[in-house]
Amino acid sequence: MEIDFSDIFTTLAGKSRLLAPGRSGAQKTVRRKHMRSYETIYIVQPDLNDDDIKVLSEKVQDTIASLQGTCYRLEDWGTRKLAYPVKKFPRGRYFYLTFEGEAPLVAELERRFRLDDKVIRYQTVKLEKGMPAPATVVEESPVEESAAEVAAETTSTESAE
Repeated sequence: MEIDFSDIFTTLAGKSRLLAPGRSGAQKTVRRKHMRSYETIYIVQPDLNDDDIKVLSEKVQDTIASLQGTCYRLEDWGTRKLAYPVKKFPRGRYFYLTFEGEAPLVAELERRFRLDDKVIRYQTVKLEKGMPAPATVVEESPVEESAAEVAAETTSTESAE
């Protein structure tokens, strides 16, 4: 008993997108993923020298570029006192980053922050559509605490111990 499938394929082709024998694969719909805007603030150890900070900043920008993201802004907010010690550091150097990318980019960036001992804290937030990044005052030098504040902080932590 021989079955002729050509009739079946031609009658069902309009209903269920089955292809007749000899045709190439089904048409694929290419779906372009939407790039979302994110901002990240990460805090690094306060005692890093400029070379280490430059290497870390380049790693962050390379990670974004390697996953087809776009880095818009990377700002050094300077060294500031933390509300409480994080990984035994009472102070930290803040960096503000805005970029555009997909969810895997954020996951990879945070994974690299987690593995790097120089980064003591980080947080990434997705920006809503049409919401511009907050305007910041551009200063010529990063914000540094005065020597009197650092000395007072050091004496207060020593007396607390």
